Amino acid sequence: MKNKQSVIMLVDCQSFYASVEKAAHPEYKDRPVVVAGSPEMRSGIILAACPIAKSYGVTTAERLGESLSKCPDLIVIKPRMQMYIDVSLRITEIYESFTDLVEPFSIDEQFLDVTDSVSMFGSPTEMAKQIQTQILLATGVWTRVGISSTKMLAKMATDNFAKKNAEGIYIMPKETIHKDLWELPIEKMFGCGSRMKKHFSRLGIHTIGELAQLPLHKVKSLLRTRFGKNADIHATLLWQTANGIDSSKVTPSTHRVAPKSIGHMMTLPRDYAKEEEIDTILLELTEEICRDARRKRYMGSTVTVGCMCSPFDSPTGFSRQMTMPDPTNITNTVYEAARKLFYQFWDGMPVRRAGVTISGLVEDAEYQITMFEDQERQRALEKATDYIKDRFGSAAIARASSFGAAGQAQHRALKIGGHYK
Repeated sequence: MKNKQSVIMLVDCQSFYASVEKAAHPEYKDRPVVVAGSPEMRSGIILAACPIAKSYGVTTAERLGESLSKCPDLIVIKPRMQMYIDVSLRITEIYESFTDLVEPFSIDEQFLDVTDSVSMFGSPTEMAKQIQTQILLATGVWTRVGISSTKMLAKMATDNFAKKNAEGIYIMPKETIHKDLWELPIEKMFGCGSRMKKHFSRLGIHTIGELAQLPLHKVKSLLRTRFGKNADIHATLLWQTANGIDSSKVTPSTHRVAPKSIGHMMTLPRDYAKEEEIDTILLELTEEICRDARRKRYMGSTVTVGCMCSPFDSPTGFSRQMTMPDPTNITNTVYEAARKLFYQFWDGMPVRRAGVTISGLVEDAEYQITMFEDQERQRALEKATDYIKDRFGSAAIARASSFGAAGQAQHRALKIGGHYK
């Protein structure tokens, strides 16, 4: 019996953040809209631009000032991350009404394996149209759908073709990649960034097809001359991508694996030079990671502290780690280790960014009792404060130091992933 060929979709939300905002603000329907952070908080970067804004040359990741010089009439909206997460989850529910094999790739892109359900909705194209219609009606967001037999080809079908046609749908069977994919410049291949493009260019490889048609051993040999003996795995992956070879499955649980570390980094609203200011930030960061660790039922045995110092044009900084005597998720214990590590390597220059991470994670079901600290009392106290924060919000209870001029905990409680909820 012949195996059924897989039907994989990569569905991408067009200008996701901007589309959500335009749906929430019908008055901006025909206006150029971008979602951007706050310049005064050192985050004036374009996170999303609607197609109208892009027609003026506005691009994501550029500074807000550059965009305004291109389009003075630009409507600038600050990000509302919680709303975008809510819309993304609603979109996931729509995907799951078509198939139970849905794998998030990012907040605005998800893979769908519709091999066993596509016949219920007609053809792959008809199914894609139904998905587009349901999402547009429910959220106001337009989606583009790349369809193929593997995740990698579906992704490249979306990025290179579905995003560029009015229908927003493109089917790219593996059998036709020699005419669909191979003629494209090498940088259009997934996994080939600007640096890799330059390396390929020096090797005389300018299109995806030129890479695909080389024998694998030749690709390994070419990359080895530039990257050393460790280049073989990367060379194999790039060659397989060019040839449409991808055995990975659409796996809903892909992002549910146990973490290897838990950490947070903070870009400060101004340079911090005083020890009491830095202590406040280290304590707030440590509280965040320990609360995350307790929620996920882990303890860490290694603490890593890093920072970047001014001036901007020639910054200094460090990232150092140390092993603690025993795994822990108790805030004060981790904080003392982080503080000791920070001042051991800090050069005294004003700090503009700081981060704390714990790794070497183990489950917190068992822990080492020590003679010198009342762990049961500390665990009970932190369990109580975690409960208050979970129920009433992260800003419901905080240490006194966080209410000073250096404190950022109240401000960060309003954000998700560095952006406003």
